[in-house]
Amino acid sequence: MELTRFALLLSVFLLKFSHGFLLESSGYNRYDFDKIRKEVASYKDIANRIIDLSVYGAAQNQSYNRLAALTDKFGYRLAGSQTLEDAIDYMLDQLKADALENVHGEKAEVPHWVRGEESATMLKPRIHRLPMLGLGYSIGTGPKGITAEVIVVKSFDELENRSSEVPGKIVVYNNKYEGYGISVRYRASGAAKAAKLGAVASLIRSVTPLSVDSPHTGMQDYEKGVNKIPTACITVEDAEMMWRMAQRGEKIEVFLNMSAQNLPTTISRNTVAEIKGSTHPEQVVLVSGHLDSWDVGQGAMDDGGGAFISWQALSLVRQLGLRPKRTLRMVLWTAEEFGGIGAQSYYEQHKNDVSNFDLVMESDEGTFTPTGIDFNGSANASKIMTEVLKLLQPINASILDGGGEGTDIGPWMTAGVPGASLKNQNDKYFYFHHTNGDTMTVQDPVAMNLCSAVWAVTAYVVADLDDMLPRDKDIHISLTQH
Repeated sequence: MELTRFALLLSVFLLKFSHGFLLESSGYNRYDFDKIRKEVASYKDIANRIIDLSVYGAAQNQSYNRLAALTDKFGYRLAGSQTLEDAIDYMLDQLKADALENVHGEKAEVPHWVRGEESATMLKPRIHRLPMLGLGYSIGTGPKGITAEVIVVKSFDELENRSSEVPGKIVVYNNKYEGYGISVRYRASGAAKAAKLGAVASLIRSVTPLSVDSPHTGMQDYEKGVNKIPTACITVEDAEMMWRMAQRGEKIEVFLNMSAQNLPTTISRNTVAEIKGSTHPEQVVLVSGHLDSWDVGQGAMDDGGGAFISWQALSLVRQLGLRPKRTLRMVLWTAEEFGGIGAQSYYEQHKNDVSNFDLVMESDEGTFTPTGIDFNGSANASKIMTEVLKLLQPINASILDGGGEGTDIGPWMTAGVPGASLKNQNDKYFYFHHTNGDTMTVQDPVAMNLCSAVWAVTAYVVADLDDMLPRDKDIHISLTQH
């Protein structure tokens, strides 16, 4: 037993020794961060120059004005549409005019879903027009529409418990908002679960904590082998009203008419621009947002803001005449709203180069007043990022939290690349998410200036450090005495 324990202790020692050696050989000895702290602190003047240019200088309001020009010119930009492709052409021209490098589009095959004409009307117990928005990938009702009685449920469990009442009816989900990650399940799976039980259509309570009689669209997922039924979102107010009616025992009847179509896939593009690295041009720090949007509003918040602070990050660096050791690359994704399809295509095209991706960054949760960065990476990388974020103390955006995420950078993080997302005061984000209210009115130029500074300082400093962020994993082995 003691020999076994000695062998195990020796193995742990050797692992820790070799692990520490690898860290030291890469420039990052996890037991001595003094050198790293001093290196990062040396960027204080550059960080302040970026902040000053973005927040107070000649680039003030630049990202906001550029975004307004795009959204006012093109409006929303649905994947598969000519409008999105025209917007991409426009962006390629603008990026070249901004003197960025290697500006180009990279092809990606994307869905082509068309909403068409749509309407919903409650016929009983009284006539009432129901504001609605069809959900992505939904089929249409056919030219005659669907008229059917409604069954209102508050959960998937209630739907299952009342399964005998579902055949031939329209299922209305009146699930209480419990946070986007939980409540979005009804939008994503509601149609498939209702169809399994024989429903002819489903109407989903909009996924939002606040409604002003406004429906919120989004993507839903049909299940393979399950009958496809038309599905749309309705307002919180109407879902609650029909629930009250149902509780009183009143018969509810709805007419639904949708001409939605799923057309053959088409070719779109991810939009790329760079500032080439001076020492290690093959190594990349990537900043990103998605250029496509739903076919409502202007797509200004989701995700025009994230896309344009990513452009601005490179633009600020270029305007200051800076050139980091590694390449700064901006990618504006296509077809994010249909499941990150453009980003997945990009990953498949570049995954053999995963070891050269230093940090991937995505802003897709609003560009309201920033407070810092959410980060996903090793313990040692987190220590380094904590030092980087201290450079943003002048604009009160120095918080580093865990949980960096993003649909479009997800494949890279799964492959082990450190990932970061913008941390900002976005408590009202889901008020406007996927609605006609997602317009430039939601955007604030001062907040966008600050977000641009956060994005630019973080990306530039990481790209210019002597070494890439470590991807090591701390060793935690528990030895139990028997």
